Amino acid sequence: MTGTPSTDGIYPVVILGHVDHGKSTLIGRLLHDTGRLPDGKLAELEAAAKRRGAALEWAHVTDALQLERDQGITVDTTRIWFPTAARTYQIIDAPGHAEFLRNAVTGAAAAEAAILLVDIARGLEAQTRRHAYLARLLGIRRLIVAVNKMDLVDYASARYTQVTTELEGYLSEIGLEADFMVPISARHGDGVAAPSADMRWWTGPTLLQALDALPDTAAPRERALRLPVQDIYRRDDKRILVGRIEAGRVRVGDTVDIAPGGQQAKVAGLETWNGAVQLAATAGESVALTLDKPVFVERGHVLVAPAAPAAQSHAVAVRLFWLDRTPLKPGDRLTFKHLTASYPVTVEAIRHLVDVETLAEQPADEVPQNAVADLVLRSTRPIVFDAHDEDAVTGRGVLVRDYRVAGGCLLLEGADTVKAQNITAVSTSVGPAERAAANGHLGGVIWLTGLSGAGKSTLAMGAQSLLFSRGWQVTVLDGDNLRHGLNRDLGFSAEERAENIRRTAEVAKLFADSGMIVVVSLISPARADRAAAREVAGAHFREVHVRADLSVCEARDPKGLYAKARAGQIPNFTGVSAPYEEPEAPDLVIDTGRDSVEAALARLVDHVDQQFGRGTASLRLTGGIAAG
Repeated sequence: MTGTPSTDGIYPVVILGHVDHGKSTLIGRLLHDTGRLPDGKLAELEAAAKRRGAALEWAHVTDALQLERDQGITVDTTRIWFPTAARTYQIIDAPGHAEFLRNAVTGAAAAEAAILLVDIARGLEAQTRRHAYLARLLGIRRLIVAVNKMDLVDYASARYTQVTTELEGYLSEIGLEADFMVPISARHGDGVAAPSADMRWWTGPTLLQALDALPDTAAPRERALRLPVQDIYRRDDKRILVGRIEAGRVRVGDTVDIAPGGQQAKVAGLETWNGAVQLAATAGESVALTLDKPVFVERGHVLVAPAAPAAQSHAVAVRLFWLDRTPLKPGDRLTFKHLTASYPVTVEAIRHLVDVETLAEQPADEVPQNAVADLVLRSTRPIVFDAHDEDAVTGRGVLVRDYRVAGGCLLLEGADTVKAQNITAVSTSVGPAERAAANGHLGGVIWLTGLSGAGKSTLAMGAQSLLFSRGWQVTVLDGDNLRHGLNRDLGFSAEERAENIRRTAEVAKLFADSGMIVVVSLISPARADRAAAREVAGAHFREVHVRADLSVCEARDPKGLYAKARAGQIPNFTGVSAPYEEPEAPDLVIDTGRDSVEAALARLVDHVDQQFGRGTASLRLTGGIAAG
C-alpha cells in the first residue's frame, strides 16, 4: 500500500522528461509490479478503461486531475511515497509539457535524485534537454536515465546505444553524469522491476535495482556549518532558534557567526521536545537552539562556522531558468527565495542567454520563457550563499513574480567579484605623505555613535567649524543627510541599516584617503556593523561613543522622534523598540549628559588633533557653541 510514512530517511526522486515519454505510466507500472498499489486500485483502473473503451492506462494511477485524464498529460506535480527493502522514496512526477515547466521546477527543487525519461523512438528532444539542464540547474547530482518504450523499436540494442551515446555527450557538456542508463518499457513492465525476456542483451540493473543502488545522499556532515534560521520561538525567557542544518555540525559551546551582519555568539544549548539532553547535531537534522547572548537574529539569517564564512553580497551572478510568459528584463523587480530567506531583488544586468541545444552564449536584452540566462541580481540586503559548485543546496534558489515561481537559478558568485575581473585599480598621483604635508594633518574617520539626541550632530558640526577655521580639510557625513541622497533607497531593517553603514564607511574612506578629516554622525546601533565600518576604513577609523542616558536623550528629543516612537508611529526605533549595543572598547567616550557642549567639543577636537594632527598643539577653544 502507498501512504505517507515518517519523514525520517525519505529519499525524494523526481521524474523528468518530455510530455508523452511515459513518466506517469512508469510510476503506475512500478507501483503495480512491486505490489504497492492500494487495494482495489487495479480493479478501478480496469473498470474505468472498459467504460472508456480504451486500454488500461497506468498513468491514471497518478494523474488525479480530470484535465490530465482527458488530455493524457500531467499538469501538476504528484508525490507518492514508495518504500523498498533498501529505503523509502518520495516519487515526484513532474510535468513535461513546456507550459507546465513551472511545476517541474517546484518538484525538482525538492529532489535529491532524478529519473530522466527518454522516448527511444523520439530520442533527445529539446524538452528533454531542458529537463536535463533543469536538473543540473537545481543541483541534482544523482541521475538515472530510463530509456523508455523499447517495445516500439523491437527492443533493439543498436537504437539504445545510439540514443544513450547522444545523451551522454549532452550530459557531459552541461556537467552531469548519469549513475545508470536503463532500457525499459513502462507499459509492458520490461526492465522496470524485473528483467525483460526481450532484452537478453541487457546485463545491467532493472530500474528498481538502479534506484536502490544510488548512493545515500545524506547531508554533508564534514562541511562547514550552514544552518538557515527558519523561525524564532520564545519559551519563558528563552529565544529559541529553529532550522535544519544543511551542512556541517553544531555542538553546545560552539561559536557561530550570524550572517549577514557578522554578529557572533556561542551555542548555549540544544532544546528537545521531551527534555532529553542533546549536546550535538549534524547535517540533515532539524534543531532548536539557544545562544548565550541576545544578538539580533531573524528568519533568513544563517548560522555559519567562523572559520569558513559564507559569501555575502548585495549583487550576485546567477544562472537562471526562466519560466514566466512575460520576458525578464533589466530593471525588473522580483523576490529571490533562497534557503529560508526572501530578498527583494532587481535585475541589474543580463549577461547572455545560454542555448540549451548548443550551449552557446548569446547576447540578449531580455530573457524569454523557457530560456536559460546568466544575469546579475541586486538586493537591498546582503545575500548569504555559497557558490553552487561548492554547495548545491546553499547555492541555488528560485525567483518569484506576483507570488508565482518564475524561475530557478544557481548562484555563481558575488557580482562584485565578477565586475572586479574587468577592473584595474588606478594608483593615485598624490600620496598620503604629500597630502599630509600640504594639509598639515593626516586623513581620518571620526565615527560618532550614540542614541538619537545624545549630541552627535552638535559635536560633528562644532568640530567641523573649529577644524575648518584652523585650516584643516574636514567634512561631516550626517546620517539624516545621507538618507536624503546616497542612502535614500534604504529603510530601517537590520539589513538595510547594515548597508547604510557600509556605504557610509566606503565614502568616508574615500575622503580620508584624499587627506580629509571625516566626522561621521550615525546612531549605528549594532557593534557588528561598526566593526564592519572599521574594517572598511582601516587605519583611518576612530570610534567615539557619544554617550547619554536614554532618559536624557528622550528629555532633549530635538527632532520629536522619541514622542513618535512611544506613540507607535516609528517602528524599530533605537532605544525604544530596537536595541543599541554600546561600544565595548571605543577610542573615546564623551558623556554629554555630564559634560557641557564646550567641554565635550574640546575633548573631541583634542582627540582628533592627537590622532591626526601630526604633533601640533591642541586647539584652544574660544567662545561657546550652542547645542543643536
